[in-house]
Amino acid sequence: MEFFEKIFIFCLFLAPLIFFHELGHFLFARLAGVRVEVFSIGFGPKLLHKKIGDTVYTISLIPLGGYVKMFGEDPLKAEELSAEEKEVAYTSKSKWARFWIVFGGPLANFIFAYVIYFFLLLGGEKVPSPKIGYVDQSHSYYNIGLRTGDILKEVNGYEIASFDDLNSIGDPVEDIKVARGAREIKLNMNDVSKIDFVQSIMKMGAIFRAPLLVDNNNNKFVVSGYENFYNLSVSLEELESIFIENGSVYIHAIEKDAEYKVTDKVINSKSTKTISLKQTEESNLLGDYLFDSGYYSLDMVVKSIVMSSPAEKIGLKKGDILVSLNGVKLTSFEKLRNQLQRYIDQEEEIILESIQKGELNSFSFKPDIKMVGEQKIASIGIYSMIEYIAPQMITTPSKGLIGSFSHAFERTWQGMVGVTLMFKKLILGEVSVSNLGGPLAIGKVANDSFYMGISMFMRLMAMISINLGLINLFPIPVLDGGHIVFILFELVNRGPLSKKKIQVAQQFGLSLLLGLIVVALYNDFSNFVFK
Repeated sequence: MEFFEKIFIFCLFLAPLIFFHELGHFLFARLAGVRVEVFSIGFGPKLLHKKIGDTVYTISLIPLGGYVKMFGEDPLKAEELSAEEKEVAYTSKSKWARFWIVFGGPLANFIFAYVIYFFLLLGGEKVPSPKIGYVDQSHSYYNIGLRTGDILKEVNGYEIASFDDLNSIGDPVEDIKVARGAREIKLNMNDVSKIDFVQSIMKMGAIFRAPLLVDNNNNKFVVSGYENFYNLSVSLEELESIFIENGSVYIHAIEKDAEYKVTDKVINSKSTKTISLKQTEESNLLGDYLFDSGYYSLDMVVKSIVMSSPAEKIGLKKGDILVSLNGVKLTSFEKLRNQLQRYIDQEEEIILESIQKGELNSFSFKPDIKMVGEQKIASIGIYSMIEYIAPQMITTPSKGLIGSFSHAFERTWQGMVGVTLMFKKLILGEVSVSNLGGPLAIGKVANDSFYMGISMFMRLMAMISINLGLINLFPIPVLDGGHIVFILFELVNRGPLSKKKIQVAQQFGLSLLLGLIVVALYNDFSNFVFK
């Protein structure tokens, strides 16, 4: 039942994107007087169809796209058209008319995204709280007084309801107000530039680890700042600040067969195990104290192994707890990643210690080295058992009619610029093709956003609509952008291209597109099927 529910959400997500894209082509074709033979949502066998006028409207089996079939659109067909047929044929229309027919699809995607943003802003959005991510003790903002888990309330006196509001703050940033528990604290930011401030906040992230631990025997625990109950919405990163302030934390045992699911917010606990630790001059990091007390963060537990990876070769197993790398204690999966990068150019093997079925084991290995752009990345080939905390959702106030018009345009434009820059980095090799996602990746984020609320679902739909519009404008034959390039070549050529040139270009474009699809599907299966 859950599988069919996910399929339904996936189709619910894709259908409007495909419909409006094809509607854009359809409307401009009809405005130009072109006869549309088929308007299809989906590919493959027809599930439903109805002919109205000259057009057959169809819903097909495979919901991964759609198409508008126009009369006389194939320039490779040799049949001579009659004068009457030329009146309604795509290829007989002017270059300007054909440009708008082709561009109509991507344009409709951009307009659809704008409309979504407008109504979200007008009605008020339910979005994640602007909670600050992990603030390292070495960071300058930590010295100013910012702490992990602080919630932004104001910047330069400008009210912050969500991270989107950071786009509208003044420059430089003079002061901020944050909420910490029941208190509101004002911090002097020493006139830091707006760009530096926003980039620093975004780098800190807003992804928090659930406060879940294991011991040597894989018994399950929750770490809390309170003795008589634990709160699963308070992350390990936030507990760091609580630990520094209070000097102690409390460990709560979880029943042996309980699932690792971050669902209940607050659970009373009668049986608790308390560890009270006094800070020393050497370190006041919670992760180190938990490690020394025999408790390991859940993200250090191996969830699965990548085939033919160093982890598989040395014999790591699902459920193993990674504890040290070349003698350095591993208190988070992020620390493991960072430590691995230190040994990229080292010839000697690395020593990894893990706890397997209660026993400490030592392994020697050399990490896999891959090039991501111009950067070498080292990996061992494991997936973590990490559990994240769902963000706290808040409802933002309405921007009003006029404000929604302008803010929706700003947000749509920023989305287009951001997606363009990402594709630029992908083409230049600055971002790995492993970041490309296919239908499984889209399905996952669509389902995740659906359960977070309609606002997040619609925001994601708007962003994917922008992606769809821009991807279709790529100058690849068989995509809309490729057809626009053909029209531009006609202007330069002072006439249509030869059939042979068009055929070669289409074959090349189809091969390139299939290659991208294969990469995206491979990434999907690697991340969601074979994981």
